[in-house]
Amino acid sequence: MTRVALDELERIAASALRRAGASARQAAATAAALARADAVGLPSHGVSRVPMYVAHLRHDRVVGHAEPVARSTRASAVVVDAGCGFAFAACDVAIAEAMRLARTTGVGVAAVTNSHHFGAAALPLEAVASAGMIGIAMGNSPAAMPAWGGKRPLFGTNPIAAVFPRRDAAPVVIDLSLSEVARGKIMVAAKQGKAIPLGWALDEAGQPTTDASAALRGSMLPAGGVKGAMLALMVELLVTSLAGAQFGAEADSFFDDAGNRPRIGQLFLVLDPGAFAGSDIYAERVEALVHTLLDDAGARLPGARRQRAQADAAAQGVEIPEALWSDLKSLAGESIEA
Repeated sequence: MTRVALDELERIAASALRRAGASARQAAATAAALARADAVGLPSHGVSRVPMYVAHLRHDRVVGHAEPVARSTRASAVVVDAGCGFAFAACDVAIAEAMRLARTTGVGVAAVTNSHHFGAAALPLEAVASAGMIGIAMGNSPAAMPAWGGKRPLFGTNPIAAVFPRRDAAPVVIDLSLSEVARGKIMVAAKQGKAIPLGWALDEAGQPTTDASAALRGSMLPAGGVKGAMLALMVELLVTSLAGAQFGAEADSFFDDAGNRPRIGQLFLVLDPGAFAGSDIYAERVEALVHTLLDDAGARLPGARRQRAQADAAAQGVEIPEALWSDLKSLAGESIEA
């Protein structure tokens, strides 16, 4: 492993993307999001994705110079067309628009269409929490899980996230994929030649497997059995029907270099507590529940571990595999000694 400062990690990731054909805006937004994922302790959604994104640029699965376009439709609604570019610049626009609408009406909803992988779902919501508002995010992804009782992959891991700001404290952050585990974790295990726990995935024959590579060729198991499968269906319907995005089953796997432009979608909901019971009542209720939760020995507040990791990363950088760092430097056109 090698330790890299966050700004250097972001610079190299952006350079690699620019060199493969991404615009300055697309590369900067994408590199910033990936570096943040590493900073909060989510390497499966971090710069380990850069080689995959570079391959997508080179195989025309992503429009490197796409410019997101926002179209307001009602007082609280906006649709953002990512133009088949990377998701991150479009998600930045969607979050900004949803926040703007929520400040006026109390509620802002932004749907993103013609999009790509949007990484760790809670990260785009950081700005929402900083503004004292509640944020909810969800998105679909290429088919990886079967419908309940089915055998062929139909839904993606379809993550859901939420942030709840607190008074004088870091927000509560909830972020989960609807598979038993995020597919990115299996990707990392496959690259490292490590086994995965039984219960995470099935192989191509529909049999339980501990082989990460076999799992990538097979399908994921939903979190919580039928309940996770139903939530994945809910996300799929909300995102595709409101954004006009493609189903996960219509998008080729992110893990294939060549394939179609995924054209999947994301949905962001922003709520201003002041428009409901009021900001003071909101803050009182949140703090009361947090204090009750933490009063139970061993209970952990969602997001606390990420916040500690982020503080450590800001001070000390993050550790990434030496082989990955070498690949990133090569993709950026820099020697490993530089």
